[in-house]
Amino acid sequence: MARYSSRQSTKARAFEGLAYGLILKSRLTVMPFNPASSLAKLIDAPVRPGQVVWIGTRPMRRAEMREETAAFAEAGKGLIGDRYSSIDGARQVTLSQAESLMTIGIHLGREIFPQDLRRNIVVSGINLLALKGRRFRIGGVSMETSGECHPCSRMEEILGTGGFNAVRGLGGITARVTQGGRIQPGDLVEPIFDVCQANSRRRSV
Repeated sequence: MARYSSRQSTKARAFEGLAYGLILKSRLTVMPFNPASSLAKLIDAPVRPGQVVWIGTRPMRRAEMREETAAFAEAGKGLIGDRYSSIDGARQVTLSQAESLMTIGIHLGREIFPQDLRRNIVVSGINLLALKGRRFRIGGVSMETSGECHPCSRMEEILGTGGFNAVRGLGGITARVTQGGRIQPGDLVEPIFDVCQANSRRRSV
């Protein structure tokens, strides 16, 4: 290892740190996604519709989930009566899958109920990650996926030891409401085919 004077040593360490950071950044850089690739076509392939099986709202932070027989979604806000409905952000509505609840239950060795996960809408028959980066429809309501809904520390509190890790990768998605309306159990959940986006991808081939 090279030896430096105190002044040189400080500069050398700074340079080495910068070089290491650049190397690490280059290794972590994600390759750009080609919208004309075969993978993009697979992602845009038809998705079998699912359906709503449960709806719930949280009137305030840490309040118990309240099961609803129907809910009204307001564009740009969320479900009326839910604490997030007054916040104009990305997390207006949260969705999870009934299939994920079963998997989480297997991980923990107990039954998991919809209100345990504290998501607004539980669906069945569709992989919610297939809606990533897409607009979708629930009944007459239109939404757009805004991100994945990762577990928080409350899962350890509600589900017990191991709850947080049991939910990792199974927390569902968050969405914004783009067109409001009524949602009720039995409503179909299906992606909205974006003609403009599809045409743009064809032109880029």
